Amino acid sequence: MAGYAVVGTQWGDEGKGKIVDLLGMDMDMVVRFQGGNNAGHTVVINGNKIVLHLLPSGILNPNADCIIGPGVVVNPFVLFQEMEELSKHDYPVNHIHIADRAHILMPYHVRIDELQEATKDPGMRIGTTKNGIGPCYCDKYSRIGLRMCDLKYADIFAAKLKEILPMKNREIVDLYGGEPFDYDDLLNRFMNIRERLLPMLVDATDIINNALDAGKNVLFEGAQANMLDINYGTYPYVTSSSPTAGGALTGAGVAPQKLNTIIGIAKAYSTRVGEGPFVTELNNEMGEDMRKRGAEYGATTGRPRRVGWLDLPVVRQAVRINGLTDLAVTKIDILSGYDEIPVCTGYQLKDGSVIDYVPACLRDLEEAKPVYRMLAGWKEDISGVKSWEDLPENCRAYVRFIEEYCHTQVSLVSVNPDRSGSILLHKLVK
Repeated sequence: MAGYAVVGTQWGDEGKGKIVDLLGMDMDMVVRFQGGNNAGHTVVINGNKIVLHLLPSGILNPNADCIIGPGVVVNPFVLFQEMEELSKHDYPVNHIHIADRAHILMPYHVRIDELQEATKDPGMRIGTTKNGIGPCYCDKYSRIGLRMCDLKYADIFAAKLKEILPMKNREIVDLYGGEPFDYDDLLNRFMNIRERLLPMLVDATDIINNALDAGKNVLFEGAQANMLDINYGTYPYVTSSSPTAGGALTGAGVAPQKLNTIIGIAKAYSTRVGEGPFVTELNNEMGEDMRKRGAEYGATTGRPRRVGWLDLPVVRQAVRINGLTDLAVTKIDILSGYDEIPVCTGYQLKDGSVIDYVPACLRDLEEAKPVYRMLAGWKEDISGVKSWEDLPENCRAYVRFIEEYCHTQVSLVSVNPDRSGSILLHKLVK
């Protein structure tokens, strides 16, 4: 068997979509294992940009089964919009399957998300995408969620919705002063798409494990990243699921020994969207310049991303938690032109002590000062470089420093957004 996982090592937006698309060409199956349409994975092929939100980034391989796993929360209306957009560009969508255990992201989840963010004190806002992801996961763990399998029998879906909707409407009206949903209207919306959804539903855990047992290549794709993990990220400024290799196990229903290769994606600098501490953030002209050069705007929201220098304690935490076998360093071309490049190797806390790990307490992180190691920069434009040997010496030294600090080999370096702009140092697909 050959199970591969791709996860983010920072705050998301590291370029996972590009790497999944690249590796997906050699896969028999690609599985999205958590999150929802709060993700934004961008794939560029021959200059054409495709932005995926809910679908696995391996969708562009027509020979790979694409599975939306049990750990994903699925807005079916968004899913159909995404499928229709791909069809307009002549990409096949008949190889998409949805886990029957996946939870349905309902319209009331979106409304609650919007109302919650709007009514919070500005200092307490999470900065969500307002796509209803958190409220849907809340219902899942409160055991009042609706699952895809509930649509198999119309009477079961109708009965469950009739019981749940009054609770959701009371929350919308009484807590937030919003507009309630009409039961008949909401039920009709789902009955109208039910027949289209049912043929796509599968027992995902069964077919994923059968593929692995048959020795097929299966790639597990995470959304968001380690620092947005509900357990290990900068809580509460996190997502509502586990975008780690451990999340792949529970979100797809596979055993730990079935993951052979775990690839972490690290951007050559740091970015994050939304609120929360960011030790290396650049709130100056240099930061604005880096944002423009890297086109750092959210694929899902269009919001400007916050940018800063590479934070290696963050990446090393991801190495440890995920058990990374490989790192892929993306967007290193954006660092061309600097005389020196600071790299954060630790944090100086308010009491003067220095640590080299990410603390749980947000106050410690908010008050921390980055401890930088200055590395020599390079002036050359590397966006067209095709081989490791042709990269400038200082660029190669930058990559080697990441390897040494994180104790994990860098197996791929990305020098431009296109699928072809990847330099392979070590073979990733066995």
